[in-house]
Formats: sequence, C-alpha cells, structure tokens
Amino acid sequence: MTTRAGFIALIGEPNAGKSTLTNRMVGAKVSIVTHKVQTTRTRIRGVAMEGESQLVFVDTPGLFQPRRRLDRAMVAAAWGGASDADIIVLLIEAHRGMTDGVKRILDGLQDLPRGRKVALAINKIDRVKAEDLLALTQKMNEAYAFAETFMISAERGHGVDALRKWLAEQVPESPWLYPEDQIADLPMRMIAAEMTREKLTLRLHQELPYQLTVETEQWEEREDGSARIDQIIYVTRDGHKGIVLGKKGETIKSVSQASRAELEEFLGRKVHLFLQVKVRENWLEEAERYSEMGLEFKDGNA
Repeated sequence: MTTRAGFIALIGEPNAGKSTLTNRMVGAKVSIVTHKVQTTRTRIRGVAMEGESQLVFVDTPGLFQPRRRLDRAMVAAAWGGASDADIIVLLIEAHRGMTDGVKRILDGLQDLPRGRKVALAINKIDRVKAEDLLALTQKMNEAYAFAETFMISAERGHGVDALRKWLAEQVPESPWLYPEDQIADLPMRMIAAEMTREKLTLRLHQELPYQLTVETEQWEEREDGSARIDQIIYVTRDGHKGIVLGKKGETIKSVSQASRAELEEFLGRKVHLFLQVKVRENWLEEAERYSEMGLEFKDGNA
C-alpha cells in the first residue's frame, strides 16, 4: 500500500473562506469562523484523510496590508505557512474577483521557491453568473500559471470533493504524519481558547476590535472524566473589560455557556469552564502573548 502525506497551505485575503474550507475538508471545527476579518491568528493545522493520502491543512491568517505589530506577525506567519507547504491553494472570492489584495498575493507567489505547486480555488461561486466565473478564471490564469483551477463553495461543499481528491493525488509519497484519528495538531488548550474567542467575536461584533485575546491558563482532568478549564480574556483597556462582562455579567455568562457547549461537543465529555477578564494594556507588545498564539513576536518588527 502506497501512502501519501503532505502539507497544504490555504492562502488568501481575510474572509476569503480559508477557515470554512479547512473545517469542510477536515469534517470538524478546528478553525475559528466568524464574519470579522483577520480572525485566524495562528497557522491552524487540520488533518483530513482521502483514500491512502493524509492531507494536513495549514490555515494561514489572511494576507492584508499590515499596520500594527500583530498584523505584521500574522502576515509573516501566512507567508511562512505557504513557503513551508508542499502545495498552496490560493482562495479568492468569486464576487470580488481580482482585487488589489489578490494582485499583491500574486506578486508574493512569484517570490516562492520554483516548482511549488499552486492551485486556484474560486470560492462563493453561487454569488456570480457562469460567464463572469469563466472570465475571472481566464484573468487569474493569465496572471499566474496555476497547476489547476477549482470552482467551489466552501460553505455549501460544492466542488470541495474534487479539490480534496486532486490534493490527495498531488501530495508526495510518504508515511502518514499524524495518527489517523487526529484532526488537529494544535494543543487542545489553544483550540479551547480559540473557541471562546470566536464566541466573544460573534457576541460583541463591532463593540470590541482586535484588542482581545484568550488564553487557557489551566486544564485539569477530573476523576469523573470531565475537564475543568480556566481561561483568561485579556483586554487592553478598563472600558473593554465592562464590554466583555456586559450588564450584570450577562455577556460573559452567555459567552461562557456557548463556549462550554461547543467544547463539550468537541471533546465528547462534560466541561467546567471558568472565564476571567483581565486588563493588560500592552499585551499587543508582549512576546509571551504571541508565542501563546503560535506567532513569532520578532516577525511583527517594522
């Protein structure tokens, strides 16, 4: 039996659908999905099996024009994920087409090592007419020599099987890199923190920008099979603390319930989740916070 395995980097602008595609490919929720841009901060790897091939997805942060240290570290992580991968899939949105951001990514692709396979996946195809899709496909392939082009809807699953099958054929012959039943190589503490951060992002919408991070401070396995998880939500200002807590603690309570429910479903057992909110004015400048998120602090240097 010939087995294959390889790393696949999904790159694209923020909100192109990379996390949704990762979760669709893996068949489980390993990557945070919200409607706010720049929600994926770390290179989350999801593992999918297709026949005798193991596909390890590197879900990179969206590529955008960085302004702050955190932005720069995220963009560096995205290109780092791409240059380390066996295959790169550039995801673009059908209805937005070849934006300035996509053009910048195409320029960046020219700097990658020669011989790297890059596929194009045009996502959200249900939003445009067939003739517009064909025109966009032609335009993109004239701009870059893609190994293959796929038309998909990551959310609905259209075209995803064809992409997975192609990837399974393209990854190198290799022993599997992970146990067959493992779906993500992120430590569970980080996945748990991501789940809580997603619930905060969904609940707070525009009220709280990106000045927020969640860390799993303690994880205790209990004798009855349940887990006690203590997490800290770091914000940069006192005013933000009030927003996260909400009136009479309602916001933090509903975030805690939603996060606990998802964690119980993910782990398949009872979870006791305790959340605390702390103000750390300069967490965006603390190297320790970056390593917690799987980012390189030095990559954020201007």
